Amino acid sequence: MSRERLIEMTRHAIGHAQAGTIDQEPDVMKIPAANYYDPDRFDTEVKQIFRRMPLVLAPTAELPNPGDYKAMDAAGMPVLLCRDRDGEVRAFINSCSHRGTAVALDGTGNTSRFICPYHGWTFSQQGKLLGIASQEDFGDIDKTAYGLTPLPVKEQAGIIWGVLDPNSELDITRFLSGYDEMLGNFGFKSWHLFETRTVRGPNWKIAYDGYMDLYHLPVLHRESFGAGGSNQALYYAWGPHQRVISPSRYAHLVDKPETEWPTADLMVGVWTIFPHVSIASFYGGGRSVMLSQLFPGEKPGESFTTQYYLMENEPDEDQAREAHEQFKLLEYVVEVEDYGTGLRQQKALEAGGRDHVLFGRNEGGGHRFHGWVDRLIDADDKELNGLFVG
Repeated sequence: MSRERLIEMTRHAIGHAQAGTIDQEPDVMKIPAANYYDPDRFDTEVKQIFRRMPLVLAPTAELPNPGDYKAMDAAGMPVLLCRDRDGEVRAFINSCSHRGTAVALDGTGNTSRFICPYHGWTFSQQGKLLGIASQEDFGDIDKTAYGLTPLPVKEQAGIIWGVLDPNSELDITRFLSGYDEMLGNFGFKSWHLFETRTVRGPNWKIAYDGYMDLYHLPVLHRESFGAGGSNQALYYAWGPHQRVISPSRYAHLVDKPETEWPTADLMVGVWTIFPHVSIASFYGGGRSVMLSQLFPGEKPGESFTTQYYLMENEPDEDQAREAHEQFKLLEYVVEVEDYGTGLRQQKALEAGGRDHVLFGRNEGGGHRFHGWVDRLIDADDKELNGLFVG
């Protein structure tokens, strides 16, 4: 079924390419400039979106083996991910039930249990409290009531999603709106994690606006990617998640039977996962993607993006060199061109240079993204499941 949908989108794109057209929104959209820097708005977005929506916490490739773990900060929440001995992914608030400090330092590793670095309390891969240091001196407590606090988590399509609210009733599958089935066509479950890094950027929405924007490609990226590419885009939505492609990407398939269209060719473009991830295809060192995981910083004008270079196959020496060169180029593209421009935009908006920004009729992805941001800000917890199609 998902391949049929891919073929349908490809036909749609080829039709637009042959006609020289794109889909357009009814009108130009205005977004208040203050949405990118107002501290009250920012706090509300973190609370209503990042603390309630399922977030991509890691690709499967980052925790491939039993005992693998990852400790991280996600929108101000300390999170601990672990793949237990049975292969199941668990997620917890990274906070010891004794005095609250993190039981694992930020980073990745492999362990059979977690020992708090403060007083030595010990927890299992399933989050159970196993041992209390000098328990005869500490006193008796019900260990079953003092495990790590679990968070809702789901591993699907080679991606690990989690919700930062331990009491959330939002169905992660419903939130994904069938998008995970489409992402499954990448086959990420068996892919190799080649390299990662983190870069600083502007307000999270400025960064996300850029993920869905092909309009800027031949101008902003003329030095890195060249000025000859198309600035036209087509958008496809599954709930709040969107794919953006250029209609010109499929010229090589026009004369081939659809049964011979390679799935890899059908998966090009940028796949965004609301509210904070983009997946873009590259071929440096072999079939690869850069998965960008975006989180807001501590203030409205900053964000941090962890970039994962994932490869379909583990590279040999020559392929590794090519992959490293590709990833290095993408560092320049994002940090200098994209986020450098975004930080200048941030500064100008904060200075009062504009009272609104525009999204053209050709920038439908931005229309839908900002619409979802507003919708979720206004929705109470009980309304959430009803917003998504499942």
